Amino acid sequence: MEDGAMVRATRLRKLYRGGAEVEALRGVDFEVGRGEMVAVVGPSGSGKTTLLNCLSGLDRFDTGQVWVDGRDLTAMSDRDRTTYRMRSMGFVFQAFNLLPVLTAAENAEIPLLLNGVRPKEARRRAIDALETLGMADRAGHRPDQLSGGEQQRVAVARALVHNPAVVWADEPTGNLDTEVTNVIIELLVRTNRQGQTIVLVTHNPLVADRAARVVRMRDGRIDLPRNQPAELVR
Repeated sequence: MEDGAMVRATRLRKLYRGGAEVEALRGVDFEVGRGEMVAVVGPSGSGKTTLLNCLSGLDRFDTGQVWVDGRDLTAMSDRDRTTYRMRSMGFVFQAFNLLPVLTAAENAEIPLLLNGVRPKEARRRAIDALETLGMADRAGHRPDQLSGGEQQRVAVARALVHNPAVVWADEPTGNLDTEVTNVIIELLVRTNRQGQTIVLVTHNPLVADRAARVVRMRDGRIDLPRNQPAELVR
């Protein structure tokens, strides 16, 4: 893989088999440069989330290859992919996915503890990450004691706290009001300017406009502008 690429996928194809076979990804080629912030947009059912899940190794795909930071995810075992995600990726989901029995600080420090950081240092870094998001005074609260916007800020802190190679964000502002959306997207933009690679899926044009590049999907394919060559999307 080229040195400038953090994420690269070639001929990515994904089928869902049930009552009827659905081709969710139809030979997608896709690339994200190191330190780039890319927004993937498109109508519901176009394959955006499926692409994100396949690129990150959360979902299997039928054919094609994916490299992240020079590592071939296709060649890894399930266990190795899980370990690689833990060490080198951060995730932000629309549904937050916080552990309900843990406080905000305990949720935010999970990636650090899983990567062998000492508990005292992990807690300090988690608190620092929460403070960046204006959440230091809520560090001792559980998710059910936080608003939706506060929970998403905790999820963003958790995604960024271990300085991952790439952050994947699936509709990170989908359930949030405009004020909280602005807080979260400003943090992501600021983090990106410091060199963090970010790939996000969004329906919000205001969020997409803050990305360095927008990739549009339709019917399981990259929707290429007229006259653009059908080569690897960069």
